[in-house]
Amino acid sequence: MNESKEQQAMAVQPVLFEEPAENGNKPMVATETLPIAKLVTNEQLIAEEKFLASKESEIERRYAGTRSWLRVAHVSSVIGKLALYLYLDQLEVHQKQQLRHARERKERAERLTRAAVFGEWLYRGRLWFFHQFMALLRLTVIGREVNQEVNQAKQAVWLKQKLIELGPTFIKIGQSMGTRADLLPLPFVVALGELQDQVPPFPNEIAFARIEKELGRKINEVYKEFEMEPVAAASLGQVYRARLHTGEEVAVKVQRPNLEATIKGDLEILTKVANFAERFPQLNENADWSGMLREFNQTIHEEMDYAAEGHNAERFRENFQRWDNIHVPKIYWNATTTKVLTMEFIHGTKVTDLEEQERLNVSPAKVNRLLIKTYLKQLLEDGFFHADPHPGNLLVMPDGRLAFFDFGMVGRITPELQSKMIDAFFHVVGKDPAGIAQDLIDLDFLKPGTDPRIVRPVVEKMFEFHLNLKLKDVNFKELTYDLADVMYDYPFRLPSNFTYIMRALMTLEGIGIITDPEFNFFETAKPYAKEFMLRREGADFRRQFVSKLLGRDEGGKIDWNRTWKLAKMAFKTVLNTNS
Repeated sequence: MNESKEQQAMAVQPVLFEEPAENGNKPMVATETLPIAKLVTNEQLIAEEKFLASKESEIERRYAGTRSWLRVAHVSSVIGKLALYLYLDQLEVHQKQQLRHARERKERAERLTRAAVFGEWLYRGRLWFFHQFMALLRLTVIGREVNQEVNQAKQAVWLKQKLIELGPTFIKIGQSMGTRADLLPLPFVVALGELQDQVPPFPNEIAFARIEKELGRKINEVYKEFEMEPVAAASLGQVYRARLHTGEEVAVKVQRPNLEATIKGDLEILTKVANFAERFPQLNENADWSGMLREFNQTIHEEMDYAAEGHNAERFRENFQRWDNIHVPKIYWNATTTKVLTMEFIHGTKVTDLEEQERLNVSPAKVNRLLIKTYLKQLLEDGFFHADPHPGNLLVMPDGRLAFFDFGMVGRITPELQSKMIDAFFHVVGKDPAGIAQDLIDLDFLKPGTDPRIVRPVVEKMFEFHLNLKLKDVNFKELTYDLADVMYDYPFRLPSNFTYIMRALMTLEGIGIITDPEFNFFETAKPYAKEFMLRREGADFRRQFVSKLLGRDEGGKIDWNRTWKLAKMAFKTVLNTNS
């Protein structure tokens, strides 16, 4: 463990030049030649453990003493500026609310004493000075640009750069915020939706020490060969190509050193900042930071558990076991823990690499339709879906099969939510804006205490425009972005159970537009959605009907209006199939 990086590189250099590269991958090194494999005495093994412990404690020291206060200051400045941007962005709205509140106070004071009225005049004076100060502050912070979208776009770029600068935790938070149109204006949603993991890899000696500690065996006992450069490095870990002694080529995912301490330290800082921000409701009005942190804390810990990711992959494989055109990599459980994951290495091309698919004689349009069909099955039938379908997590294999991997982020949908989503689909297909507005209310898109009558006309008007278009001309992303504007300006929120769904659907449409110039999400999804809905709703109706006939229902009623719609849809589907 006392060897330098240069010495380790020299030790493996001859092997690198002896083995030719295959399929564009770099050559692998025999693990028995790795310096760490030669550490076998008790003293050497203890030194290896101490080395890993020292690297992990290095991470913890970032959140102690003076360094922790510097990070608190850095994080606070970013959040403070963002909150100020959001407040100044809606300054006129805030001022109207404050003036209305001041009038209500004055009316109450007039029913009391002259002293109360005088106090309200003083309050109005202070409010006037506050408004003048905020107007001057907006001029200083935002500038003279009157176009709100231009200002928001500049602020969104600034925020994206700051999150990358703050590191893995904040990149992940930014990716989550990229779906939260209820918290941020549209340009922020667009910019953060493009945020990718931009984190340099950590040293091999740390990764190899982590593998040995987790598996309780020397690296050469588990793997015959190992690639010396990771094929991918992300916020939570990095992936290597390797080969087992039994000959299988595998991908080995290794978690970053003391990632839990990093996440914990950053979340503690963010919690302190959020608690402080709650003292100033006006700056906290458009963003429920505490709620978002609770949601992030839950999802990030799920994603950090590699054993859970392996179980997610196996559940997904079981759901698609009858689909010959879908492949999920095999998990090697004898080399998998919560911090190390070993799975089958998949050779293939990204779903967005059209030239390579053409060389393989694979139709990108067919691959895209298959992808949409798999997601409708996941959402409407399985209630369990891959929540991060970006092109790096989907490969087209040489034989044309579509491979899914990286199941750290998955979503789950209850049967009740599935039923409500099916209702919404009925209303979209039926071009019923009033029904869609009601769906948004039923799906809990309104903030608590909001009167649905206030927002229903706004949503109806927005959807009327899109539903007057032919279905093939309706763009899911544009529709979502229009909804994002409404959600930011009105008392809407994105329910936590829809965060992953919206992210997945918008990513899928982005892939579709690249792979097929004629692609339209609704047009492509319509026949498959009908197929899944007829199957699900038909089974549900049969259960209700049989229970009614046998007297087993407990006062429940059959929704004949819904049944009639289902029957009409089934009839049209049969006609289209036979024609």
